[in-house]
Amino acid sequence: MNVLMYTLGCKLNQCESEAIADAFKHEGFSVVTDYELADLCVVNTCTVTSKAEQKARRMIRKYASGKAQPVVLVTGCYAQMEAQALEQLDPRVVVVSLDDKPALLNLPKYLVERHLAGFALLDAVRSFVDEPSPSSSSFSYDAATFSFHSRAFLKIQDGCDNACAYCRVTIARGDARSLDADEVIRRSVALEDQGFTELVLTGVNISAYQSNSLGLGGLLLRLLDELGPHMRIRLSSLEPDTIDEQLIQAISDPRVQPHFHIPVQSASELVLNRVNRLYPMQQVRTVIERLRQVKSDPFIAADIITGLPAETDEAFGETVRFIKEMDLSQLHVFPFSPRPQTALYTASDRVPESLRDVRAKELRELSAIQFHRYMSRQVGTVVEMIVEQKSDGTCSGLTGNYLKIAVSDVPESVQRGSLIRIALNYDKQSGHLSGRYVSVIHH
Repeated sequence: MNVLMYTLGCKLNQCESEAIADAFKHEGFSVVTDYELADLCVVNTCTVTSKAEQKARRMIRKYASGKAQPVVLVTGCYAQMEAQALEQLDPRVVVVSLDDKPALLNLPKYLVERHLAGFALLDAVRSFVDEPSPSSSSFSYDAATFSFHSRAFLKIQDGCDNACAYCRVTIARGDARSLDADEVIRRSVALEDQGFTELVLTGVNISAYQSNSLGLGGLLLRLLDELGPHMRIRLSSLEPDTIDEQLIQAISDPRVQPHFHIPVQSASELVLNRVNRLYPMQQVRTVIERLRQVKSDPFIAADIITGLPAETDEAFGETVRFIKEMDLSQLHVFPFSPRPQTALYTASDRVPESLRDVRAKELRELSAIQFHRYMSRQVGTVVEMIVEQKSDGTCSGLTGNYLKIAVSDVPESVQRGSLIRIALNYDKQSGHLSGRYVSVIHH
């Protein structure tokens, strides 16, 4: 049987999808990318914005109407919040809540048994969902292989105790909780033993990681002691108010990659207080300065939400000035999307949508300028790159500072997942950076 995985949203969703795909492969399923070939389509949804939900609904309808008439299994944060609405999209749609999502790791074996017993696939999937699931943890995701990435993803944290007034994910995912540090170490070492050269630590809010008295900084220091010299570590989003000196110390290790994503959302303290993000902007500035002190010209990206309640012209101007003054490398811009069940859903001081969208356009244009400035500084540097794809002597991959680079004239010995050293050049024809192969670091 063939299964298709479609994932929306964050690296945590990607991590969980990889583990589910790994479970299907373990039972003999083929993971495909063409829905017309799929018997089962798994849609892992996101509820951060209304656009993410619209895209999920569009893909669900598309898959359900396919010629092969696949079963469409929907899970993730949106499924947790709107199960009934999703089930009504098509008779072939089956919804699995976020609470029951870890049980999907047991679904492939169940389907094989039911298939041998003569059950139709839709009936088998429905019976799996209807039966009481064996107890499982949100940390049951422990993939040994990765279908969609050359890097290994490891979930170390879930949920969030913050109460940001615009955020629906905290409602869907629940309270913050962390994978035991010893288990993080065991899984990380196992992934290194399998030959992976980069480990991506994921969670809803990994900055809130806590195992007994060990925070994220302490965990990183332990990991760095246990892992070898060629195992790179990449961090997903870091909340600015939880980056302490121990974490900065760990980040200074060259194996921790110089790429950081910080959810700033707004540089106006008036707006931050209105949406219940209670930290001073000076703290954010200090964090960025400290990251630059321990890393040479790191790539620092930020989430920005335009049109949040209380965002006046002056408040928006503060955000623009902050981006320029701190020389951020790239912006992930989200027009404010009022989410049901959040404190700001019925806010009376919302910015008109037309103005919100104008501000979003301005920030996206600024992001393009900032990104070009950053890329220009990289010309002539020699960097590490993990190979993600290779074909006919040409490969592409990700540098430590998360630039996607194409490299030609690569030796045959270099394969997907190899760690190589490249020199960065500016390609006038494409207008992008390209790479010149220098040497292999690790296969």
